[in-house]
Amino acid sequence: MPEQKRLFLLDAYALIFRGYYALIKNPRINSKGMDTSAIMGFMNSLFDVIKREKPDHLAVCFDKGGSAERTELFPEYKANRNETPDAIKIAIPYIQDILKAMHIPSVVLEGWEADDIIGTLAKQAEKEDYKVFMVTPDKDFGQLVSENIFMYRPARMGNGIEIWGIPEIQKRFGVERPEQVIDYLGMMGDASDNIPGLPGVGDKTAKKFIEQFGSMEGLLANTDKLKGKMKEKVEDNKELGLLSKKLATICIECDVTFNAEDYEMSIPDSEKVQVIFEELEFRRLKDQFIKIFSGETEPQTQVTSTDTAKKEASSSAGSGQFSLFGGDGASAATITDSSSRKTIKDISHVYQSVVPGMAMKLFVQNLMKQTSVCFDTETTSLNPLEAQLVGIAFSWEATKGYYIPFPEDKKEAQELIEILRPFFEAENIEKIGQNLKYDIKVLDKYAIKVKGMFFDTMLAHYLINPDMRHNMDVLSETYLNYTPISITELIGKKGKNQLNMRDIPLEKQTEYAVEDADITFQLAKHFRPELAEAKTDILFKDIEIPLLHVLADMELEGINLDEKFLNSLSEDLNNDIKNLEEKIYEAAGEEFNIASPKQLGEILFSKMKLVDKPKKTKTGQFSTAEDVLSYLAKDHEIIKNVLDYRGLAKLKSTYVDALPEQVEPTTGRVHTDYMQTVAATGRLSSNNPNLQNIPIRTERGRQVRKAFVPRDENYILLAADYSQIELRIIAALSEETTMIEAFKNGEDIHASTASKVFNVPIEEVTREQRSNAKTVNFGIIYGVSAFGLSNQTDLSRAEAKELIETYYKTYPKLRSYMSNQINFARDNGYVQTVLGRRRYLKDINGHNAIVRGAAERNAVNAPIQGSAADIIKIAMINIHKKLDEGNYKSKMLLQVHDELVFDIFKPELEELKDVIKSEMENAYKLSVPLDVEVGVGQDWLEAH
Repeated sequence: MPEQKRLFLLDAYALIFRGYYALIKNPRINSKGMDTSAIMGFMNSLFDVIKREKPDHLAVCFDKGGSAERTELFPEYKANRNETPDAIKIAIPYIQDILKAMHIPSVVLEGWEADDIIGTLAKQAEKEDYKVFMVTPDKDFGQLVSENIFMYRPARMGNGIEIWGIPEIQKRFGVERPEQVIDYLGMMGDASDNIPGLPGVGDKTAKKFIEQFGSMEGLLANTDKLKGKMKEKVEDNKELGLLSKKLATICIECDVTFNAEDYEMSIPDSEKVQVIFEELEFRRLKDQFIKIFSGETEPQTQVTSTDTAKKEASSSAGSGQFSLFGGDGASAATITDSSSRKTIKDISHVYQSVVPGMAMKLFVQNLMKQTSVCFDTETTSLNPLEAQLVGIAFSWEATKGYYIPFPEDKKEAQELIEILRPFFEAENIEKIGQNLKYDIKVLDKYAIKVKGMFFDTMLAHYLINPDMRHNMDVLSETYLNYTPISITELIGKKGKNQLNMRDIPLEKQTEYAVEDADITFQLAKHFRPELAEAKTDILFKDIEIPLLHVLADMELEGINLDEKFLNSLSEDLNNDIKNLEEKIYEAAGEEFNIASPKQLGEILFSKMKLVDKPKKTKTGQFSTAEDVLSYLAKDHEIIKNVLDYRGLAKLKSTYVDALPEQVEPTTGRVHTDYMQTVAATGRLSSNNPNLQNIPIRTERGRQVRKAFVPRDENYILLAADYSQIELRIIAALSEETTMIEAFKNGEDIHASTASKVFNVPIEEVTREQRSNAKTVNFGIIYGVSAFGLSNQTDLSRAEAKELIETYYKTYPKLRSYMSNQINFARDNGYVQTVLGRRRYLKDINGHNAIVRGAAERNAVNAPIQGSAADIIKIAMINIHKKLDEGNYKSKMLLQVHDELVFDIFKPELEELKDVIKSEMENAYKLSVPLDVEVGVGQDWLEAH
């Protein structure tokens, strides 16, 4: 797995003020009489972060005009603050010029504070799997901390860096969850921001109230439990308390967007930076800058003990270089290590290993008496196709469980699993697990077919909270307040020194493995009522769990790959890419690195001047993003060639050259992994390889599908694809009569739509009119705008606007349906599919128009996408059952979007063609008939 990327967001004013006041007794005045303390303090802070952390991405966030929203709520907000010192006022333009020269983005938004900008960017980046560090001394940021968002703050008294994660926030503020910091601040107020809080409530009282009532609202609803003057003060100031909480709440819905490309650390304009430093007379900072960005310095230790941090801070004092993060020139950091969560050391538990003989016999007898058992396999590999069993853990009672170690000898391991076969094949015993698909695939290697009812905690949580992460450690910490033993604690981190599970002493194996089974058993107990409460228990039992078996079989089966064809295609792509390179170089008048956005931007927009005002990134470079170039491609041949070059290069590296490397040596086939818990809409996603993203809109992209071939000459591939399923679903859900009739009559829906919106007979619809109608048909549920439609077609914006308006007049019930969906989401906080799958929309009532608009679009399209996903899942389950019951040799291999691919034994072809088409078309009854197109061929492309 690639290392998680890190984003550092600096709170500009907080660091500038702190740097300035740290030097207040010994200000830095240059020969011109200018006080440069604030600039020097901030730059030392910035360089400290860059030198110490070597971040992937970084940005500096500034206040501008204060918080309009908070001032409107409370005119006295921050009214008690002294006027900003002149040295800081002078410093800001210089700092921003330095940042611009260093190609570090300054993020400023009128009417918002840096807190809000950082909060918004942090939450957006977290969703893109970034680890975010908020560089600030301001405790208010504690409310934003999460599993992947941290406070990176200067410690007092020169003690280095403090990195606050969830445990540190819990300890510092006496809260269970970081978001309760808002209640803490609201209760005790904040003198620096002039937030009043509740009279008489200080740090200790606020913590006590949080512990007792959980929130400000909880406190105000239970004032009858207070006594004396405190009760009177709280009751008399309820509105003040609620106002204070609002003022203390950092907004995470600002009108800013995290764009990884914009915030990526890049090489600074060294000359410009040095010129500014010379003007300010920053000789040491200039030398430091040169060393940092020429790579002359080694990365500094990121984490040391507090004692070491103190020693390093004191030994470097007097060096003349002030560092915000640990005194003058300190170079060490400290991480606090405290947690309110329980661990295995805090829990009384009985975890036993079971040895062969009488103990094993008694264990199996007891096991077979149970009605519900959690099991968890421990193996030698994450790849189930090559993994060998190291052990299996079992639990059917909280804090108790058993572990059976497996011998390395295959024959002995098979003999041992045979003893457990009755349990795995018992129909009357429910099997509980976390990601049971993995365990099923591992046990299949031992000829064990796991039967009976299943309860997968990962799938259960996916239905309960689809937008959250679903791994066991996260679930345990979130729902059980318990931190499990880390796998790295057991076998070490990745690398040559990492141990194999077999190398671990039996006692430690037992503790680790049984703890997993125990936790999973407890999570299942927790999730059952939540599934029922959300009315997703039927979806869980009838679709997601049965599908787990289907996917396991598909993944075990794999698909045959024509490697010779791919090698040939790779050579063809090399020639295509070379030809495009020559065309691009000829048009540019020189050779350059086409893959470098910076060099490409300079050629297109600085040298060739293809546009008058080229778009730039926040780092000052010309933007060569896909959307920017696509807009210009129709007017400039070189840009069209660049886009083709990019497409072919990506196709070659991602699929043509990569697919042969993903052939499993033990089977000679490609085995994709299907993931049920990634897409919030309910759609499946695939990995290793990702078959969902194989491009099919270009000739070369489609050719990749030719590489997927039948098992042998006795088989043929069959592809069955739902025709326009999303349009059929939206017609049915909206009860749009005109559209329903078109489908029932078997009309070409795009031609039918064009006929109506352009007011021409269907037989006279032109290809262009049909194409425009098709774009609207598919774009309307995604909230296509006139601007978006004009970009996707040859229509002007005015024509696009008119077409959309005509479309809604043609299909009035469709517009009503969309409005009703949005209103339902506003009232309930979610929307759902035809089978009750929920998509929660927390931003549907948000204040930010852009964020709210995205939620509104999801309110419309999530039920459509999700219903399509549910329907194909039902079809997969029913077809798999038919193939299994009929003992057919044919197998279902792939699911890609609305398509299923089968390896069909030729003698079974005619019979199964009808079976597959019938099952797919009758998977779910709508007022609109579902239509499935079936094709066969000697490769996937031909079949499709």
